[in-house]
Amino acid sequence: MNPSQRLPALDWMRGIVMVLMASDHAAAAFDGGRRITDSSLIHGWDQPLGSAFLLRWASHLCAPGFLFLAGTSLALSVERKRASGVGAGHVDRDLLVRGLLIGAVDLLFINWFWEPGVLLLQVMVAIGLSMIAMIALRRLPSGVLVALALAGLSVGEWTRTGSFLTPLEPGPAAGALLLNAGVLPQPVFSMQAVLCVYPAVPWCAMMVLGWVLGRFLVARRDSDPANRAAVRALLIWGASALTLFVLLRGLNGFGNLGLLRQDGSPLQWLHVSKYPPSLTFSALELGLLCVALAGLFRLAAAREGLASRLNPLLVFGQTALFFYLAHISLLEVGARVGGLHQRADLGQALVAMGAVLVLLYPLCLGYRRLKAAYPRSILRFF
Repeated sequence: MNPSQRLPALDWMRGIVMVLMASDHAAAAFDGGRRITDSSLIHGWDQPLGSAFLLRWASHLCAPGFLFLAGTSLALSVERKRASGVGAGHVDRDLLVRGLLIGAVDLLFINWFWEPGVLLLQVMVAIGLSMIAMIALRRLPSGVLVALALAGLSVGEWTRTGSFLTPLEPGPAAGALLLNAGVLPQPVFSMQAVLCVYPAVPWCAMMVLGWVLGRFLVARRDSDPANRAAVRALLIWGASALTLFVLLRGLNGFGNLGLLRQDGSPLQWLHVSKYPPSLTFSALELGLLCVALAGLFRLAAAREGLASRLNPLLVFGQTALFFYLAHISLLEVGARVGGLHQRADLGQALVAMGAVLVLLYPLCLGYRRLKAAYPRSILRFF
């Protein structure tokens, strides 16, 4: 693998993640009957599960995929910079700037669309903090990183305190917001409360695991251009994670953050906690992600034509942050202007998602060209 060469399997996987994310955010913007059921802290486990839950469950792959693939891409990017003679200090500064910018985008832009008067610490904040943490973590051996990641994925089980409900109630202290979800009741920037939806430590653990994969790919780029070793490793990692999920979900105790199965039905097996991420959630989603990524690596090796630069999944995957900001804006503004904000049904939400994807395809193509035309601009951080 040439250090400057992109791996289409990673871009395809990221593109799939973006499309699933669009379905979830379309439901959030349009579907008046949508309920959050995937949290051990909000609503609990006594909610009815149906088609809306299945759509929501399918989108669970998004945040773990975003963090994991960001870690893999970071490892490949750092290797490209190292191969071109860029020093470690410059790499560290880039990680710091990128982390701060991504976190600021969520705080200053995305928050306008959500709960008024509440500052939400969401997935982009977790990604930004994780990138900053990688300044130090990237210097550790892969074995140590895997051990730290496994500890980070299970930290919520050991630190679970308080709850956040509607109306908002105070949860854990400020330091614990890195470990578990909760509310800070202190006013910040005229906001009545700060709600941490994505605690940084467990989500950073997913980026760390992605970094380990990226390091694995780099180490074998010359001897294994078809990435057969990566496919084998991903299948082993995926099978191990899914086995852990089955074990913990079957025992129905530790690892579920209190969101236990009510019975043995398939939907109850899938009803795991994303807010905050339980160990069963992380094992299930990372397991599925690894298996899917292994399949895409095989597909990329067997059918190079699918790597066409006009492939929509490839385009969305290569412009992920632009897609993220644009699709939320289009869905939320469209729903409000059309008088359908959380007043429509799931079918109308999916129609809106399809329309947004069609509109975004040429916009993402244009953004990709713009970013390529100015490789040293601020756009390189996005």
